[in-house]
Amino acid sequence: MWRPFFEPYHLIIVQDGDPTKTIKVPPGFDYELYNRNDINKLLGPRASCISFKDSACRCFGYMVSKKKYIFTIDDDCFVATEPSGKKINALEQHIKNLLCPSTPYFFNTLYDPFREGADYVRGYPFSLREGAPTAISHGLWLNIPDYDAPTQLVICDHLGLGIKTGLPYIYHSKASNPFVNLRKEYKGIFWQEDIIPFFQNVVLPKECTTVQKCYIELSKQVKEKLSKIDPYFDKLADAMVTWIEAWDDLNPVGASKANGKA
Repeated sequence: MWRPFFEPYHLIIVQDGDPTKTIKVPPGFDYELYNRNDINKLLGPRASCISFKDSACRCFGYMVSKKKYIFTIDDDCFVATEPSGKKINALEQHIKNLLCPSTPYFFNTLYDPFREGADYVRGYPFSLREGAPTAISHGLWLNIPDYDAPTQLVICDHLGLGIKTGLPYIYHSKASNPFVNLRKEYKGIFWQEDIIPFFQNVVLPKECTTVQKCYIELSKQVKEKLSKIDPYFDKLADAMVTWIEAWDDLNPVGASKANGKA
């Protein structure tokens, strides 16, 4: 179902689970395929910052991609359809979202004032109508929603970047077992009562002028303020630093960019 939408682009596939299993990619795609062994070889001791216990293994794809725009998706997500039956081109909509401003500082009751047919409502401050550059575009799942805790992306707020949430839609067919997920995630149900206020109150110093600097500062605050909840947060803070170190190693300033076609 994704073929007509994915074929024009370069794919980075991160294989979860057993690295001895062979993933067969259909012909016609321009792609790179990585498993746990590949990541261990590339990152060495820093490979610990890439989790393979969940879908977070996709973070390695972010690390090695040289593209301006990155679209990430799980293997249990499929093309959704409009009421008319037309297939939704999620990639196209995400790119449209990223190419137009967001409105992070004041809520507009019409979904997105930059979409065709929408506009700012009465009372929206004129000084904010130019919006802010969009850094992240979140789509939504149909069929099986993602029941998760709301999280404020403080780095985007700090850097004056916006986030669009809503369109496009994709069809989600849950591949994982909810009882297995519960065993993995049950601590988070309790932790989020502290984590959400933490993110709501995070302040990053003005010296943090890049995503890397913001992330390192955030790791310090995670270690300082969340490690009392569980030792996991000490490990998380260390992994955040390791991730940035690995990113900088794989993406040195001034290096030529190459990742296949579009």
